[in-house]
Amino acid sequence: MYGMIVQMLAAPGKREELVAILTESTGAMPGCLSYVVALDAANPDAVWVSEAWDSKGSHAASLELPEVKAAIARGRPLIGGMGTFVETQPVGGHGLVAG
Repeated sequence: MYGMIVQMLAAPGKREELVAILTESTGAMPGCLSYVVALDAANPDAVWVSEAWDSKGSHAASLELPEVKAAIARGRPLIGGMGTFVETQPVGGHGLVAG
């Protein structure tokens, strides 16, 4: 499996709009086992995205989907910066079913 945890820093006042884009088209990504968008409780501009995939290749392929490309194009101007980025290797957990 392949995973990542990413902190995005929205432009001031744009976090809710960014979250809406990040969460609107998450159901049709082949190989995606988990995709969670969360608000940072300590930073009003920060958003955390945690992802788990059946493989790194499935994640890369998702970036070529037309709806994902469109979401990236719409979301990019709302991002003021990037915070932490960590690649992980998920091994299991509640709600996570390996393919």
